[in-house]
Amino acid sequence: MLVDRSSTLVVGREGHTVISKKTKMAAPAPPQQRQGQKVMVAVDESECSRRALEWALRNLASTLAPPLLLLTVQPLVPLGYVSAASFGAPPPELIKSMQEQQRELTQALLDKAKAICAEHGVPVETVVEVGDPKEMICEAAEKKNVDLLVLGSHSRGPIQRLFLGSVSNYCVHHCKCPVLVVKNQG
Repeated sequence: MLVDRSSTLVVGREGHTVISKKTKMAAPAPPQQRQGQKVMVAVDESECSRRALEWALRNLASTLAPPLLLLTVQPLVPLGYVSAASFGAPPPELIKSMQEQQRELTQALLDKAKAICAEHGVPVETVVEVGDPKEMICEAAEKKNVDLLVLGSHSRGPIQRLFLGSVSNYCVHHCKCPVLVVKNQG
């Protein structure tokens, strides 16, 4: 399936695909003419993220241009809480310890995702960014010039989305490439 750059795909329950927003589908090119798509999957520690990765591996493996890009975003260390608790600037050792813990958690997350990809025989390249996840995902997709961004959705209700925001919704509206959102099966 070839998708133009203005499209958004949402994968619903039981494997149904809902296509929304100015989507133009082109007929697949013959196998000898088809070049793989550069696909990036945004991963975090959530179950919906793992489902999105597995969906991409099951459904896009034959159209991938290796390697599959795995992106994770480390949020900025919330130093304000540390400063308030210590009544001043946080000690450098504490900052360094928090950053090291974050690196270890990120590496463990990427190791799990790489193991899932290895089970499917798909080579990967990992990308780690630091900052606001929704903005960094869009920036990384543009920087890496991906053809398709895949991410999971927590399927929050309207009230939760109002207060917490939605990374997938932000990416759908701000990424310059097509975005495929794998909905939570809950």
